[in-house]
Amino acid sequence: MGCAGFTCSKHSLCALNILYVMVSLLMIGIAAWGKWFGLVSSFQVVGGVIGVGVFLFFVALAGLIGAMKHHQVMLFFYMIILFLVFVVQFSVSSACLAINREQQDPQLDKLQLAHNPEKELCTTPGCGVVYPGQDHLLEVGWNNSLSTQRDVEKNLNCCGFQQVDPNGTCDAACFPNHSCLPCADKIQEHVGEVLHFVGGIGFFFSFTEILGVWLTYCYRNQKDPRANPSAFL
Repeated sequence: MGCAGFTCSKHSLCALNILYVMVSLLMIGIAAWGKWFGLVSSFQVVGGVIGVGVFLFFVALAGLIGAMKHHQVMLFFYMIILFLVFVVQFSVSSACLAINREQQDPQLDKLQLAHNPEKELCTTPGCGVVYPGQDHLLEVGWNNSLSTQRDVEKNLNCCGFQQVDPNGTCDAACFPNHSCLPCADKIQEHVGEVLHFVGGIGFFFSFTEILGVWLTYCYRNQKDPRANPSAFL
């Protein structure tokens, strides 16, 4: 029997959903492990990762049961949900790969403008000059989460984003000695690689999801050779 047959489609769809179940359990386990050992103190981050893992687990479980039982209704809703997940994940992965250093660093645009005063400002994308009014994701994320600030300062041994406040508080080991550097430069050393890594992983799973949609569509329209020939009609 060729790979387009009923049995091959069923086994392929089951294998794909078993992979999703394993990934979901891995996400839940890593989030719980990070919180338990104090690597991540933000409940929002841990709760978000666990929530995504639980959602993926139930979607994969529904797809696995639907594939094993050849359940038409369950496979239909699984296909719709998986396609919506593909759209969202593909968009997020594209955004991760498209973010450049100017969008990461809130001061880089000002430095470029100071060093290149002959450049004119523009407000439309694609004109090849700097955009001082664009959103700066790193600074926004830093200012919106105190727990994330503490985690970054502790793990990267730095204080503050652009400058160190000697009168403030900081969990970094260097703070009592007044030898800390701002965190912006250290974050910049890693954020580009992390975004590209996350974007690449997201692209990989996006294509597995569209593969799952295609397999589900083909599998739903195939007759079970062991069933009553008139049951499908």
